[in-house]
Amino acid sequence: MRRLRSSTVVLGGMGVLAATITACGSEPDKRCVDPLTREELPRYQCESVGGRDDDDDSTTHRGSYYYGGSLRDNRVSGGSFDKKAVDTGGFGCSGSGGG
Repeated sequence: MRRLRSSTVVLGGMGVLAATITACGSEPDKRCVDPLTREELPRYQCESVGGRDDDDDSTTHRGSYYYGGSLRDNRVSGGSFDKKAVDTGGFGCSGSGGG
């Protein structure tokens, strides 16, 4: 039986740990989307003049941020406009389902 070096085992274990941590703590995909048609828009359609996200109510925006899901034929599906409703997935993570 072949013996693995301890450094190989340690490096392999560190890789698995790093993948687990980044997958569990990662942010869901964020796209600028037209809420009515669900078509992807340029990012500036969701940002205010100052470069902040769409939290500023003083500016009217065409788009809203859509989290998670997938993009097909320039339309999104399977995600949510509510960031908290999207499961970021990953090994050993728990979260709520999409909506």
